[in-house]
Amino acid sequence: MTHNDLSFKIRGAAFKVHNALGPGLLESVYEAALIHELRKLLLEVKNQVPIPMVYDNMKMEVGFRLDILVQNEVIVEIKSVESIQEVHFKQVLTYLKLTDKKLGLLINFNSTSLTDGVSLIRIVNQL
Repeated sequence: MTHNDLSFKIRGAAFKVHNALGPGLLESVYEAALIHELRKLLLEVKNQVPIPMVYDNMKMEVGFRLDILVQNEVIVEIKSVESIQEVHFKQVLTYLKLTDKKLGLLINFNSTSLTDGVSLIRIVNQL
């Protein structure tokens, strides 16, 4: 399955969750519901995946965690905030670089619509 195929399925599941639950809930609620929807699509899903950082050839466990990793390929970072900030975008890009993954989705469920272009953002690591 290509990154585009995975992205399409993840976005569809996110829209389904958002339509059912609406905005204003905790990130953990959206995470649980999205994981459920993705597993219904028979996708491999891991959540709260620890990410080590390597500095000066030393592996350090510093508390980075991916919200969701789909098919060991796509990182999904869930937010439930008033608006997406630059720091959220940078967070996903950092996760992509630390894990050598190519594609991340940043989803803000605390919006009236996920189709407005700023609530669901596709981020590509230029490896």
